Amino acid sequence: MLNSKTRWIVRESNESIATKLAAELNISHLVSSMLVNRGLDTVEAARPFLFDGEKFHDPFLLKGMDVAVSRIRRAIDSQEPVLIYGDYDADGVSSTTVLMTALKELGANADYYIPDRFTEGYGPNEAAFRKAAENGFKLIITVDTGISGVHEADVARELGVDLIITDHHEPGPVLPDALAIIHPKLPDSVYPFRDLAGVGVAFKLAHALYGEAPDHILEIAAIGTIADLVSLKGENRLIAKAGIERLKVTRNIGIKAIFKCAGVEPSTINEETIGFSLAPRINAVGRLEHASMAVKLLLTDDKTEAIMLAQEMDSLNRERQAIVQEITEEAIKQVEEQFPPDTNKVLVVGKEGWNAGVIGIVASRLVEKYYRPVIVLSLDNGKGLAKGSARSIPGFDLFKNLSECRDILPHFGGHPMAAGMTLELDDVGDLRIRLNELAARQMTDEDFVPVLQLDAEISISEVNLGVLEELLMLAPFGIDNPKPRISIEDAAISSLRRIGSDSTHLKLTLSNGESTLDGIGFGLGPLADHISPSSKIAVAGELSINEWNNIRKPQLMLQDLAIRNWQLFDFRGARTIAALKGKLPAGKKTFIVFNEANLMEAEKQCEGNDIVHIVTFEDARAARIDGASIVLVDLPPSREIINELLKGKSPARIYAVFYQETSDFFSTMPSREHFKWYYAFLLKNSPFDISRYGSQLARKKGWTKETIDFMSEVFFELEFVTINNGFISILKPTSKRDLTESVAYQTKHAHFALERDLLYSSYEQLRSWFSDILKEPVENEEALKEWI
Repeated sequence: MLNSKTRWIVRESNESIATKLAAELNISHLVSSMLVNRGLDTVEAARPFLFDGEKFHDPFLLKGMDVAVSRIRRAIDSQEPVLIYGDYDADGVSSTTVLMTALKELGANADYYIPDRFTEGYGPNEAAFRKAAENGFKLIITVDTGISGVHEADVARELGVDLIITDHHEPGPVLPDALAIIHPKLPDSVYPFRDLAGVGVAFKLAHALYGEAPDHILEIAAIGTIADLVSLKGENRLIAKAGIERLKVTRNIGIKAIFKCAGVEPSTINEETIGFSLAPRINAVGRLEHASMAVKLLLTDDKTEAIMLAQEMDSLNRERQAIVQEITEEAIKQVEEQFPPDTNKVLVVGKEGWNAGVIGIVASRLVEKYYRPVIVLSLDNGKGLAKGSARSIPGFDLFKNLSECRDILPHFGGHPMAAGMTLELDDVGDLRIRLNELAARQMTDEDFVPVLQLDAEISISEVNLGVLEELLMLAPFGIDNPKPRISIEDAAISSLRRIGSDSTHLKLTLSNGESTLDGIGFGLGPLADHISPSSKIAVAGELSINEWNNIRKPQLMLQDLAIRNWQLFDFRGARTIAALKGKLPAGKKTFIVFNEANLMEAEKQCEGNDIVHIVTFEDARAARIDGASIVLVDLPPSREIINELLKGKSPARIYAVFYQETSDFFSTMPSREHFKWYYAFLLKNSPFDISRYGSQLARKKGWTKETIDFMSEVFFELEFVTINNGFISILKPTSKRDLTESVAYQTKHAHFALERDLLYSSYEQLRSWFSDILKEPVENEEALKEWI
């Protein structure tokens, strides 16, 4: 067996609806079932999703939009200065850029302000608002922030500043007293789509101001939408899909400069390019320095400036990666030494000096490693404050649970899966205790096993280029529209090997007898030692098209794999158990030793593991090996004792070593003709000096001296001869006797057969031999059921 790392959950699709969709839309059943899984279970919903038929909603359906547009147009007409107040992540930078572009193009006297992550923190702040008022701003528009700025809204009103809030973060129980709040999740909102990113809300404001959807700024809106990990359905999908197409042919000088630094070929851009190349570079600026640099890059029309800014962003991104690695290592050490996962359902770690700009990434790394909610805090002993970022797992709503701790969280906000906060140092321990208590009440042990959501279980025969090209119609992929993941069960392995310069990756080819499918698993190389060649394997992953040298073929990007049944690993020929070092799995291992002479060596090599010395059938029956990896260290005295060891039990793996010092297999096993000739020889030459001439006789016949000695022993046991002082003499037989009556003959014949079956058989023969024993109870049980 080989256990999967994750829980595989295959989404259940309504087969009749999927069949109907497939017929009406002329698509494969696999793709139609995936549409159903995503809630697109009618032709009316699925057709525009697949064939670019989705449209933008009327922006004035957003509450407060009419008030906001009227106020902004009045400011444009009078050239009243307008301040856009943004945020320092990729969504905030994109939001600021979208609204700045729109206002400038509409003739507004607009400027932007992004708070410093380190000195001001997230969201509106009173000092910034007061400074804006001093500088003559009577209208402030927040983007991707503001919904939690209740106090700041009061300050704005006191200062005579009109405040328009555009945001998408979870609204709290008390809303700011602003001129207008444009937010798709307001309690009384009638807007058809609730999951816009901050940049999506800014885009809708621009849409309302322009009077039509501004397609030319969709490329910026797509960056923030994808980077912020919001649902990629509805308008978000429309923004992302259209924006990606515009990015492929962008004329934005700043974006082109980033592409050049990142080595991105524009024609190949997809959602992963944004998520792994563009967004990290934009985010790096706000994490380490000031995010206004990123806005400046996206707005510039100076090529020299764009290249300079893009190179600086690229350098900051590399620095960010190094800092993240260092803090992650320190955080892991803190978890292991102070807050072990087996006693902490929610991990809360912190240290003075940790860069507050990257702790969100560190939190994500810890979630990946430990699969539990994580809060990472940057501690400031001088101010007595802790600033944190949190990431969660399904089953633990961060926003809801942090809301239970509002009394010690003067400032926090976020989503069910991510949040940010500030609290006093003295309250960190209390927060850890409370969140762990909440998690204990809400979560089960199963919640802490990573889940792999799968769209379907399919056969290898269902995978072809046509189906894979159809699957691409579901792109762009992201939250609520994940890359299609499938599983394949009971597949044969036609090839398997480790690849990569350090052999860390796994490449295999699956077969069902008619079709094959290549698979590659990055980071799964070490599993090669735990997959026996004849095993049937279950795999899970993402289907893709591999293009190499103008050849296109289906490929499975492996994310997890499992082997459901017991496995046999062949280490026959190994001179010591040390040959298995590094090849055995973690977990329960049992070393079976039959020969007492091998016990001492086994104890040296197998420290910390169970060693079972089996002498009798009772010993074999008593051995507890269910679910274990068992190592058969040496050759058993008989087949029957192996039967008793395995019968009715369920080991996970069998490692066959069968070490023995010497072997009888390659010595001659005399046939009846051998015995007949030797008896006739003795009749003529009795008494025969076997000690003096035995070797000479053996050489003459092409036998070994051991063969002569063995046949002599058999004749002696059958009372055909006497042996005295090295002389063998014929006795007149009293009755006819068969060779098999000799104990020596029985023992040698049995051992010869044992070596043939266990030591010198092929892998498949040995596996078949074990299978017959292991499946016997199942067959008997089935027979009993039939009989009953």
